[in-house]
Amino acid sequence: MIIDGEDKLVITVIMAAGKGTRMKSNKSKLVHKIYDKELVKRVAEVAKQIGSDEIIAVVGHMREQIEEVLGDSVKYAYQDELLGTGHAVMQASKYLEGKKGKVVILYGDVPILRKNTLENLVIKSFKNKEYATLLTAMYDNPTGYGRIIRDEGGNIKAIVEEKDANMFEKDIKEINSGIYCFDIEELLSALKLIQPNNVQGEYYLTDVIKIMNDKGLKTGAVIVEDNTEILGVNDRAQLELLTRVLRMRINAYHMKNGVTIEDASSTYIHDNVKIGIDTVIHPNTTIKDGVVIGDNCEIGPNAYIRENCEIGNNVKIGNFVEIKNAKIGDRTKVPHFIYLGDTEIGCDSNVGCGTITCNYDGKNKNHTKIGDRAFIGSNVNLVAPVTLGDDVLIAAGSTITEDVPDGKMGIARQRQTNKDRKE
Repeated sequence: MIIDGEDKLVITVIMAAGKGTRMKSNKSKLVHKIYDKELVKRVAEVAKQIGSDEIIAVVGHMREQIEEVLGDSVKYAYQDELLGTGHAVMQASKYLEGKKGKVVILYGDVPILRKNTLENLVIKSFKNKEYATLLTAMYDNPTGYGRIIRDEGGNIKAIVEEKDANMFEKDIKEINSGIYCFDIEELLSALKLIQPNNVQGEYYLTDVIKIMNDKGLKTGAVIVEDNTEILGVNDRAQLELLTRVLRMRINAYHMKNGVTIEDASSTYIHDNVKIGIDTVIHPNTTIKDGVVIGDNCEIGPNAYIRENCEIGNNVKIGNFVEIKNAKIGDRTKVPHFIYLGDTEIGCDSNVGCGTITCNYDGKNKNHTKIGDRAFIGSNVNLVAPVTLGDDVLIAAGSTITEDVPDGKMGIARQRQTNKDRKE
């Protein structure tokens, strides 16, 4: 990470060894998804976004599933016995030995932490020369959380768990999120001193704070502005809650940037979507990861814009339309009941109701290309691979299997015959 022009070493450790039994699933909790992306993958991505030099995932239960999701983008440490958060970090120590910098501690089931929040935590830790910097939150009702005890200088004096807090400590509103930024060398030193002196017989990472304070080392905190960022997933209800939180966060971002969303509660816009100003998104619309939509477009209602789509300016995507891996030029209309897969359409074209691209032959996905100012009649099947030129007209009800040159009309349907009903 570059801070004040200097390249600082940052390593991130992701806790990913828990069993997650409350999900009631045959899969690891951490490979369940929010908006088509696994929880643990979301955490690894934010670690990468802040410029982590290395990412270590501490895995245990169902480790193979997590390794399949993260692949070789991270290194792995193994926690075969679940003996607490401190014990988990101990398993990653081999990757930290002999290094100078910071180590960030994240959790694989806390998936919607913002990049800016994490950057602020790390930057403060470096600039203030803090040996431990905690991400904390202010809760009106902090019941159940560890309380942050500060000294007069603002140092984190201790973290007191709910069951150990006295009546005065229970009134403290600042709580521990469990997300930390530590000095690597002092963390390794403190880990050698923590003991499982508790009913659970576990090594608590929170004990590191007391050890550092006893040594007179400076500690501090960053208070998160949006408490939803530190929410975790333990069961299906919480998974739905975080999906809802992320949906509203993403929708609010687009609305602030000039997009009209008529019903934010029924509009699902995934990560990394770009939408131009004055575009209107009608209800019950889903827009998948990485889609690009231009200015002054009209999308939906009941539209499904899938991956790898690029939509130009002043485009209409109407109701009950699904498009995938498609590029649509400016001012083109795709009004209703249409499927376009693996398709490129030029500018000023019109696609009639009921048209589909037959892009899959059972083995391969094939491409359809349509030029500028094309008019595709209703109920047309375009059997890929096929190319339609500029200014073509395709008669309604046609099944097109061959290319149509510029300026030509394509018609491919059996001649109508009327017979006596008694024959």
